Amino acid sequence: MTLNPATISNIILIATGFAAAFAAALWLSLIIWTYRDIRRRARDPLVRILAVLVVAILFLPGVLVYLILRPPRTQEEEFQQTLEEEALLASIEESSLCPGCGRRVQEDWVACPSCYTRLKKPCHQCGKAIELAWNLCPYCGTPAPGMRRDVLNIDDAMRNLSGDAVSEGETGAGIDPANDNF
Repeated sequence: MTLNPATISNIILIATGFAAAFAAALWLSLIIWTYRDIRRRARDPLVRILAVLVVAILFLPGVLVYLILRPPRTQEEEFQQTLEEEALLASIEESSLCPGCGRRVQEDWVACPSCYTRLKKPCHQCGKAIELAWNLCPYCGTPAPGMRRDVLNIDDAMRNLSGDAVSEGETGAGIDPANDNF
């Protein structure tokens, strides 16, 4: 079987056509891939246009240049990292510090074990720890002692007067409310 020059010429022409079609399809697909990739990585329209132009003009070396210069993370990854950092900062800020010595204290502690600074006060009705600045227990609704009541009927006033006489005899056994330390 001998190949004549016309057959060889036709085979070369067909192979060249397939190679050119493959190169054109590869070139077009790299341009589309670059556009999609840079769209996920950058918001600036000028950066997007320049990235696509580098790949469109330089073809394979342009893809290499783009891969070297493109932003390392997508916008979604940047957003997720920012959320993680904010959550970490919020968790750090949520931890309570003693106003006296600056050491970490737990939320349910009434006093700092290091410097004895009073952190919370017990409710006189239910005994749960409440913030020093609170004038009302959020657990049972009892006002803190010494607080003025806006709505007070005569029965409550008489009951408070008789209750104050009883509680005056019991004040020596507790914590001094005027002192912030134990």
